[in-house]
Amino acid sequence: MGQNTNPDNRCTLHTIGFAKKSAREFFSMLTEHGIKTLIDVRLNNVSQLAGFTKKKDLEYFLEKICGINYYHRPEFAPTKEILDAYKKKEITWPEYESKYNSILSERHVATQITTDKLNMACLLCSEPTAEKCHRRLLAEYFKDHCGDIIIRHI
Repeated sequence: MGQNTNPDNRCTLHTIGFAKKSAREFFSMLTEHGIKTLIDVRLNNVSQLAGFTKKKDLEYFLEKICGINYYHRPEFAPTKEILDAYKKKEITWPEYESKYNSILSERHVATQITTDKLNMACLLCSEPTAEKCHRRLLAEYFKDHCGDIIIRHI
């Protein structure tokens, strides 16, 4: 079944950023990893900068090209205030992490989704890598609060 099969049937949650990827690369990566659901965790998914990942276009492409379900979950995104503060270098990455994790706790996001819904799902944001992106923090939050989850950044 490919590289996502777990012998012990643990939940596998993926993350991906669309920046610096062509549409071909992006949709091929999702297909190759066996993604069933894409969970868009961006605050703004209709920006012109989103290109092929604008909400209505992305939902259509995912269904037609890959047979993947699409959900936009802005409640999983950081607030505009902390995002802007980090981009403007008013707060450091560790401060951003702390503030974002507090938001996740305040919003009780761990109770808003099940591991069944997270299994073979992929969290989408724009950052090209997960290192300094809220999708990594969100995946780690789910791992810490929702059970035994394997995280794969693609």
